[in-house]
Amino acid sequence: MSVAPTDPLHDVAPIAAFFDRAIRRFADRECIVDGERRYTYRQFGDEVSRYIQVFKAYGLRRGDGIALLSGNRVEAMFVVAAAQFIGLRYVALHPLSKIDEHIFVLDDAEITALVLDANDYPEQARLRPGELKVFTFDAFDAGIDISAHLPEFEPQDLVVEADGGELNWLYYTGGTTGRPKGVLMSHRMAVTNMMNLAAEREWPEAPRYLMASPISHAGGFNAGPVMLKGGAMIIIARFDPLLFLETVEKEQISAIVMVPTLLYSVLDHPRLKDFDLSSLKLIMYGSAPISPQRLEQAIKAFGPIFGQFYGQSECGPISYLAAADHDLSKPHRLQSCGLPIAGKQVKVMNANNEEVAVGDVGEICVRGPGVTDGYWKRPGEAEKVFAAGWLHTGDLAKRDAEGYLYIVGRAKDMVVTGGFNVYPKEVEDTIGQHPAVAICAVIGVPHERWGEAVTAFVVLKAGETATEAELIALVKDKRGAVQAPKTVHFVDDLPLTGYQKVDKVALRKPFWAAQERQVG
Repeated sequence: MSVAPTDPLHDVAPIAAFFDRAIRRFADRECIVDGERRYTYRQFGDEVSRYIQVFKAYGLRRGDGIALLSGNRVEAMFVVAAAQFIGLRYVALHPLSKIDEHIFVLDDAEITALVLDANDYPEQARLRPGELKVFTFDAFDAGIDISAHLPEFEPQDLVVEADGGELNWLYYTGGTTGRPKGVLMSHRMAVTNMMNLAAEREWPEAPRYLMASPISHAGGFNAGPVMLKGGAMIIIARFDPLLFLETVEKEQISAIVMVPTLLYSVLDHPRLKDFDLSSLKLIMYGSAPISPQRLEQAIKAFGPIFGQFYGQSECGPISYLAAADHDLSKPHRLQSCGLPIAGKQVKVMNANNEEVAVGDVGEICVRGPGVTDGYWKRPGEAEKVFAAGWLHTGDLAKRDAEGYLYIVGRAKDMVVTGGFNVYPKEVEDTIGQHPAVAICAVIGVPHERWGEAVTAFVVLKAGETATEAELIALVKDKRGAVQAPKTVHFVDDLPLTGYQKVDKVALRKPFWAAQERQVG
């Protein structure tokens, strides 16, 4: 599927070409470490070749949709790379989502094959036998066991079958309707943003990158830049602060991406000073608000090696706060999300699509080759976000006289907690299922550990009762722990706007007043 009219003369090389280049250029360097399993770039290519042959033996062809559902393990990287070489339309299912959402995405994205770790996701492995090709990494009572078929194939030279004008990836993100929507990621978009990540961030030479966040999402996005530089990816199945400390010392880790909550857990670990962490040269953080006080503590603990990234699924990286900007003599700068990256036009605009003055609040708007072409099967959504030829991010910010951006709020109601996006309507709808609830509203409030905490305000029906623990458990059961409120406030009524809508600005004000940023 082409995502836009293409000009063959100026077509970008597909992502697989970058994998291929790295495999050939750095053949004998270490590429991936997963526990005791170590692969050079050549060995990585050999395994990808075998995966390609298994997929083709079961009828997968260029243009088919393939979904991945897995925790962090090296096999997930083989799947991602194989999909790129064949030219499959790749979709990552979120490991923390419920099965109902997985089913929705599989249907919406018109997926032909699902690859998963059946030990962790046994229900998904048994979905629709005969209709959906299900591949498992290991032996299981349902699906096609990839490990059993790999010995049948000898490594072959890798051939890039994908075309630069085709759709590369569907990245599903939440929508205001309560259902996720697929962001169209073309090869043009993917390559542009990968080059931005490689160029803007202060990567050490031949980085040893700790892949601690999900390979299917944040952890895997940096595989391209690492491989471009001939670095190695060290995989850990889950993030644990002690395991992090042990792995950094043992594997001489030089770069990592962390959400603030993970950084806090490391800072608070009682054995932090027991390990040699001198190999660390770059700690990148983002995906959630960070406490300036905790950031200052981190700089004092690790040194000036931090880089903050700000971006969005629809356009990749937008701005970057470099290590040199993490200057403790300029504490206000720690509240910034940095300067716009090279190659993207970034403006702070008002409702009339006019750039606002320095210090005034407006919406961050972006355009450039790294911006999506729209949403899968949802042209109406694209029309709303692309007004006046700009991608409207929904994030409100100020710009200072030096061009640094300071996010002050969200035009949309999304809550970012622990690096994950939570959409209040989904939580509100779930709480509303309780028979005692008349109306509720959900917002995010500042939280030292999670960045933002999901917080619910609930009005009960006359004569009815419910407890905080009861409502939290309801959301946890229906939606998962990430979306469950940390606190439930029972109130007599909710503030309303002149249009008789719940006034969430008024709800937020007492919590966020102390967080207002003074930018001049």
